[in-house]
Amino acid sequence: MTIEKKATVVSTSVAMILVVIKMSIGILSGSIAVLASAIDSILDLTVSLFNYFALNNAEKDPDTLFNYGRNKMEPLAAVIEGTIISFSALFILYEALNKIARPQELEFVGVSILVMFISLIITTFLVIFLNRVAKKTGNMVIKADALHYKTDIFSNGAVLLALGLVSVTAEQIIDPLLGIAISIYMIYSAIPIIKEGMLMLLDAALSEEDIGKVKTIIEENKTVTNYHHLRTRVSGSHIFVSVHLVFNVSISLYDAHLVSDKLEDKIKKLFSDKKVHVLMHMDPYDDSEINDVEDLY
Repeated sequence: MTIEKKATVVSTSVAMILVVIKMSIGILSGSIAVLASAIDSILDLTVSLFNYFALNNAEKDPDTLFNYGRNKMEPLAAVIEGTIISFSALFILYEALNKIARPQELEFVGVSILVMFISLIITTFLVIFLNRVAKKTGNMVIKADALHYKTDIFSNGAVLLALGLVSVTAEQIIDPLLGIAISIYMIYSAIPIIKEGMLMLLDAALSEEDIGKVKTIIEENKTVTNYHHLRTRVSGSHIFVSVHLVFNVSISLYDAHLVSDKLEDKIKKLFSDKKVHVLMHMDPYDDSEINDVEDLY
């Protein structure tokens, strides 16, 4: 089992434990903040299970149906995860507004505080673990999962603060108000996840900085007289680069191929944490204008 899959198994197990604990206390105490946190943990569990499925499929080798593999499962999972976070936030917002309209006194506040404190500690360790895996693998699914659980740290901390203030001040309005704040923060955190996933699904190019590095590698090789049609795209943990290299007409195909191999290796080293696919078309003369005309039809 890969480290990415192990990470999803760990996050799924943690989410399952937190669901049982939070849901039990949330129902008994009547706290919207605790119940909101429990619902978020249910979604965490669902998302982590889906992430395992997505990673399992993304790692499959290319076949006759998917010639380039299934690596877009990664950004698809990220978009779905961000969407689920947004919908859960809207549900929490609804429950909070409903409680403001129909106040209800909290019960078992002391137990709720203990549960949320334990949840905060467990989630913190999980985020540290997921961040290490994300940094090591560069996997977008794990990165999104780490960011998702990071929002849980803030929400758990906020719930803990709310319960503490309610126990001291007896002001019940604090609970739903904090629920509203949590929901807004969750939506705010989901937007970057959805945006990054959508960009990958739409085959967005590398950043200008990374494209500049690729250009520098090509331009430093004096055997290449020119180049055109440099195109890049990011798909999950994969990077695709294609370019037309122009050589002197007198160069042999063997020598041109050696130069292309060296350039390909250098480009791959730029993104050592990714799976890089480089396609180089070798031209004996600059046919960029001809190709530009052909692209119009």
